Amino acid sequence: MKITIVLSALALILAGTFTANAQRIKKLEGNISVLAGESKMNVVFTYDNMRVGKYDHEADYIADKKADYNKKENGKGDNWEKSWVSDRKSRFEPQFIELFEKNCKLALGNYPEAKYTMVINTNRTEPGYNVYISRKNAEIDLEISIVETGTDHVIAKYSVKNAPGRTFGGGDYDTGARLEEAYAAAGKYFGKEFKSDMK
Repeated sequence: MKITIVLSALALILAGTFTANAQRIKKLEGNISVLAGESKMNVVFTYDNMRVGKYDHEADYIADKKADYNKKENGKGDNWEKSWVSDRKSRFEPQFIELFEKNCKLALGNYPEAKYTMVINTNRTEPGYNVYISRKNAEIDLEISIVETGTDHVIAKYSVKNAPGRTFGGGDYDTGARLEEAYAAAGKYFGKEFKSDMK
């Protein structure tokens, strides 16, 4: 019993380390020290030119997945497509914001009056899978630009690669659940990086 507890604790520690180190956050250009006095920032999420799994274009992924599901059960593909899009506003984006704010003093939200805007573009999504006997974690890649609100003037630009998404216990059979965790991980560790860079 004691061995099981120790092994479980070790697994959680290693999983946390993996989550922290698996993704790579890199500043591509700029300096965000000008944000030091700001308390909030406008945020915009985009999904331009997003690759999904083996597909270079999201539209091709959606078309194939939708058709496959509709073959199995009439209407299932249509419902899946709606969830694929609606999960962004209801699950993914709030998770990124929540975890970012827990790790950085800046508030993110719909603040068009804020001096600066964070534009978060998801350019790659790996949905992963969990089919009981086999699984693959979800992953996302982001490109994050800080711009002066209402302009194209870029203050800084970052990339976030391989933000991992999975739930402990292996119950993440829903694609949305895995991707929600990927956005949470990205928000958490990008928030820490951003806070450090603002000093």
